[in-house]
Amino acid sequence: MRDALDLETPSWRQELRATTLLAAPLAAANLLQMLTYAVDVIFIARLGDEPLAASALAVALFGLVLWAMTSLTGAVAPLIAEAIGSRSPSFRPVRRATRMALWLAVITGVIGMGLCLLLEPIMRLTGQQPAIIELAVEYNVVIIYSLVPMLIAGVLRNYVSALGRPIFATAITGLGIFVNAAANYAFIFGNFGAPELGLTGAAVATIITSIFTVLVYIVAILADPALARFRIFYRFWRPDWHRFWQIIRIGTPIALTVTAEAGIFGAAAFLMGRFGAAELAGHTVALQLAALAFQIPFGIGQAATIRVGYFYGARDPVGIKRAGWVGIAIATGFMAMTASTMVLAPYTLLSIYVDPYAAKNAALVGFALQYLGLAAAFQLVDGVQAVAAGALRGLQDTRIPMWIAIFSYWVPGFGLAIGLGFFTPLEGVGVWIGLAAGLAFAAVLLTWRWMLREKLQLTLRPRAA
Repeated sequence: MRDALDLETPSWRQELRATTLLAAPLAAANLLQMLTYAVDVIFIARLGDEPLAASALAVALFGLVLWAMTSLTGAVAPLIAEAIGSRSPSFRPVRRATRMALWLAVITGVIGMGLCLLLEPIMRLTGQQPAIIELAVEYNVVIIYSLVPMLIAGVLRNYVSALGRPIFATAITGLGIFVNAAANYAFIFGNFGAPELGLTGAAVATIITSIFTVLVYIVAILADPALARFRIFYRFWRPDWHRFWQIIRIGTPIALTVTAEAGIFGAAAFLMGRFGAAELAGHTVALQLAALAFQIPFGIGQAATIRVGYFYGARDPVGIKRAGWVGIAIATGFMAMTASTMVLAPYTLLSIYVDPYAAKNAALVGFALQYLGLAAAFQLVDGVQAVAAGALRGLQDTRIPMWIAIFSYWVPGFGLAIGLGFFTPLEGVGVWIGLAAGLAFAAVLLTWRWMLREKLQLTLRPRAA
């Protein structure tokens, strides 16, 4: 296993290069995944406002479930990295961890499908229009069948990335965009001899794309000798309950952390809606730009999990230290650039989504400019907290970081958002200050825990692991 990756303790420059080579394709894959979702919106928007609103509401729940379940099964990445770093002569630890993650993807996918079926009562409880509810349910009962293949693809993506082939994730996600666009064009509007299904056709396109992605990952894994030699599909029916529960133990806090973070941004949208449509629209555009920029440190955080995991398995505290700090430094540098761009060229960024000079967008743009200034302020802390959390996951430390995240987002974060938004004249600006404060608290506390990793004995890998 030693020849798969160079795991000798790196210099700072070597670690910078290794982390960059791993993070770049992962970040690119994250950006391409956002583009995949954008393709869906572009095609569905041609059907009208009601189908677009219905799909947005359905995807809000579906996306939250998918993100949480992907985070749960994604705990396989540090386990694979640990196994590789330990230089075990056997391929069994990697094979079994991946196999159990695939099992978990299927099991949680089925559970997730059941959770997504709660969409209709949730929509009725929140007072959505009957016509929108009908369209959303029609779309939802089809798209949920893409959940299991999406989760399987997520596990395989972690597998190829941890084995030093992150470019596969980029290429396969890129191919998926073309498949998704073609399937949307065919099944929404009845082209290429396909039935004209309207909004349901968009859900069918998502299923086709997710199955295609899984099949291409399987072909790539079997065709690449460095990936195929672990034989992750060998004796697939045999359980390894120790690994299964280990993934759940590590992954459950990650899933809850993701849910807490997604929850506060979702709650912020409801708060902004109380101030008016223009405020909510400006908030949505500014947040989309912040989310676009976040895909880079998110990819760096994924790389930090893998790099730290390698040296955790090798019992190399120097390698652990360099992998974590290099990831944090790269993210900080990139987010400093995006923050500067938000301050110096806000109109250019806004033009990605709207015409900032059109009279009809004047109110939206005015609010978006205010929020972009605050988005620039929290870019740095957002990147730091993402990578610090990723580095701690490489040490399989997820439970305490979960509580740090939940506290940071929902106590100082949401507390300030409500206090400043509704009890001062700041309104929307106050909500954004609250969001920034929550991220800042998370960044400080997670980085502090990372700094104390040796004192807390987080770097000591159990011999039996």
